[in-house]
Amino acid sequence: MDMVVGMPVVQMLLLAIMFLAIMVEIKTGGLGAGILLGLVAAGVFWGSQYVKGLVSLYQIAIFMGGILCIIVEMLLPTVGLLAGLGVAAMLYSVVLALGGDIHALYAMLISFVAAIVIFALIVKRLPSSKLWNKVVLKDESRSERGFVSAAPRESLLGAVGEVLTELRPSGSVRLNGKPVDVVSEGAFVPKGVQVQVVAVEGNRVVVRQI
Repeated sequence: MDMVVGMPVVQMLLLAIMFLAIMVEIKTGGLGAGILLGLVAAGVFWGSQYVKGLVSLYQIAIFMGGILCIIVEMLLPTVGLLAGLGVAAMLYSVVLALGGDIHALYAMLISFVAAIVIFALIVKRLPSSKLWNKVVLKDESRSERGFVSAAPRESLLGAVGEVLTELRPSGSVRLNGKPVDVVSEGAFVPKGVQVQVVAVEGNRVVVRQI
């Protein structure tokens, strides 16, 4: 409790609402509800601090510049750099507004964690924007989408088959009723002879003439 002495609970609540609004806007890409709530909270927070003489127009300008960076990031197909700069600018301005000391950092951290917890509870119910899809990897390499990993070939070890094409030293051998690309141990192996699998190294199947 001593870490946030002098930091009114109302200020921390307003900060949590602002952070939550930013996360919601990044996730949804501008539905309006999140940004409206965030603007109201920001207006009350900065307005009260300014009236008390605790902040300057310079600090408010930094905060507004951070918001502008995030808005530009949503509109332009960039890599997310502007959004990162915008969030950093907003956090910096908030720390300055709270006094710029260790208590300000603790208060901001508590507010930020609270916003993350609430966001985690609702994130699955919100639509995803292009910016969110750039931040979070969503594609999966699944078999139904055509991604098939190499079939395991360890079961071929010790199998015996007939050479279908000359091995010079690579070629094809019929193993377990199916043609398999193999390599011999270095020697030439003619077509039609029997060979045995003596090693399996990933996709590389090594055979030896019997």
